[in-house]
Amino acid sequence: MNVALLAANALVLLTFIAHTFWGDKEYKLLEPVGKDTDHQEKWTMGRGAFHIVSADFLLAFIGLTLINFTEYVEEKSFILTLLALYFFAYGLAFLITLLVSKKFKNSFLRLGQWILLFTIAGLIYWGIE
Repeated sequence: MNVALLAANALVLLTFIAHTFWGDKEYKLLEPVGKDTDHQEKWTMGRGAFHIVSADFLLAFIGLTLINFTEYVEEKSFILTLLALYFFAYGLAFLITLLVSKKFKNSFLRLGQWILLFTIAGLIYWGIE
């Protein structure tokens, strides 16, 4: 058993659960009130994009689970390299978003998702055999 990949697998599962349920609950607080169709449409589009990321986390969890617990995947190193790059790119995108957005107190720590994403990428990369 590869401890780094098991840890990444667990973190991705926890991230999927938190993002899908708690994240959606927080996102729902931003829902426009009233009959402004334009704002409602934009909010709904944002919520849909938010849950595309939920689907990404679920698929990454399934992929890591197949790699960790089955012999179904033949090209494990290749898939793991792609997953490491994938999570690194997610972390980088989040960090760049923080850099170009309006600053607020402790923004880089309060919105530390980039740290989680870089950690997952590092664990996967470290776990490649």
